[in-house]
Amino acid sequence: MTNDIDRVGANSVINKSESDIVISVDAMGGDRGAVAVVGGLHKSASANPDIRFIVHGDETVLKPLIAKRKSLTGKCDIRHAESSINMNDKPSLAMRNGKGTSMWNAIDSVKNKEAAVTVSCGNTGALMAISMLRLRKAPGVYRPAIAVLWPSRNPSGFNVVLDMGADVRADAPDLLKYALMGASYARNGLGIETPRVGLLNVGTEEHKGRTELKEAHELITESFSSNEYEFVGFIEGSDLPSNKVDVIVTDGFTGNVALKTGEGTANLISDLLKEAFRHTPFSRIGALFSYTAMQRLKKRIDPRRVNGGVFLGLNGTVIKSHGDADATGVAAAIQLGYQLAKLGFSEKLAARVASAAAGGEDT
Repeated sequence: MTNDIDRVGANSVINKSESDIVISVDAMGGDRGAVAVVGGLHKSASANPDIRFIVHGDETVLKPLIAKRKSLTGKCDIRHAESSINMNDKPSLAMRNGKGTSMWNAIDSVKNKEAAVTVSCGNTGALMAISMLRLRKAPGVYRPAIAVLWPSRNPSGFNVVLDMGADVRADAPDLLKYALMGASYARNGLGIETPRVGLLNVGTEEHKGRTELKEAHELITESFSSNEYEFVGFIEGSDLPSNKVDVIVTDGFTGNVALKTGEGTANLISDLLKEAFRHTPFSRIGALFSYTAMQRLKKRIDPRRVNGGVFLGLNGTVIKSHGDADATGVAAAIQLGYQLAKLGFSEKLAARVASAAAGGEDT
């Protein structure tokens, strides 16, 4: 294995070998700015010696931040972008005027096969719109979906939930595609050989729910026997963190509401526990004795550690990090992208969807 030095500008050098995983990063998106993103790069580089980055953004901001991190020496190719997309910009505006921004260029690095994955903390709607424009939808996919890892009682510690906001609508054929893509994600990303798929509804009875849900139930039931996953039928909101399923399928409107509710509840529990342990001198003493257990709980429900929604159904892998992510959150999103790239997930997912459309073998 030989090391090559790619020179991409007067002040930008990246050392890489054929086995390295290259991640394209929009460094200017998000609420915390480039400081949080570069902090995430540092954490990721420290944990993964074979990771490399193409970092898109304002070079005058990025160069000094990256230079301070020894872990990033020789691992970052800084690509200057004159502008960035605002968190409040409409997706339609981003598509018309986004060319040359850090987000647009970060996606183009995947389109041009320079990187395996794009990671951005930026505007979700704009990221999906530009991703669809530049990468295009995979054959057989009408509506892409955002999949997230939801903390659960399963041995893996997570359930895959999709769609979490790529599109507020989803017809029955879309929900079937979500089931296939979610099962492939669980199989390849979590190592679950036969994922159990559930369809989120207002009740478990087959007569409940909207027409498209009943139709999707029939479609998924008909397809699961040939696609190596188990369909458990309708599930309810209380099953999101359960061990009854591995993949939960829903439309983007419902999924996004559930996601924000879950994040808010986790933060509320954390705040209430802090208040309870500070209430009296005796509770403070109790907090000392329960410190280890509380740290384990905090780590388990910390949204930063499962940060990163994967855009499924595109000709390339894009990961949306939470807009308010700190360095730990950004690192979690990058780590997810790194793991999927190592598995060749994008190619396997495309083969999965194409195989399902042709009635072929599972991937």
